[in-house]
Amino acid sequence: MTFDRKIKIAPSILSADFANFGAEIRAIEAQGADWVHVDVMDGHFVPNLTFGPPAVKAFRPHVKTFMDVHLMIAPVDPFIEAYADAGADLITAHIEAGPHIHRTLQAIRATGKKAGVSLNPGTPAESIEHLLDLLDMVLVMSVNPGFGGQKFIPSAIEKTRKVRAMIGDRPIHIQIDGGVDPTTVGPLVAAGADCFVAGSAVFKGGSVDRPEVYGANIRAIRAAAMAAL
Repeated sequence: MTFDRKIKIAPSILSADFANFGAEIRAIEAQGADWVHVDVMDGHFVPNLTFGPPAVKAFRPHVKTFMDVHLMIAPVDPFIEAYADAGADLITAHIEAGPHIHRTLQAIRATGKKAGVSLNPGTPAESIEHLLDLLDMVLVMSVNPGFGGQKFIPSAIEKTRKVRAMIGDRPIHIQIDGGVDPTTVGPLVAAGADCFVAGSAVFKGGSVDRPEVYGANIRAIRAAAMAAL
């Protein structure tokens, strides 16, 4: 995928109907999703348990856009290859998940996949300073990872501004995950973010039988983002 800073909406399928993932993925893409975001949690690094590599492999044939796999797991290195083989286009690891994040990013790139690093709310932007040349994306967590539907943490806006200044003209996306909706997306765009993970804000009120609700939710987030450009 060629790099651009156009606004991207990446619905998190953690908020989808678990009995109907294929149809849910097809529905959000048909309704305007740019990426499909897969939240992988291990019940150890974060207090929840979600998708192993076989699940991601099962999602892959349904994803026609771009599959963005966010590994909230520790240790992360032993599982990189499995998620790459399962079909992730981009793999994001947490800077807090292990002692050797530089090595982790090298390992992701060695699989031929794009590499992202994620920062929890308590982790300073400066921690990525020596990683920039290994990155395709920085994910700024605007909630503490582990559950959907949490309240947005406003300090993520200033952190995003710092990350954007550090990136300069490098082709690195800034993604925001947590509490993204039409009321929070504007200041984040103004701070320099271009990719937005939204779970409940996309899926609320809709279903595979009423996918037009997903479309309306996606358009509302996109319109608020575009208004801030």
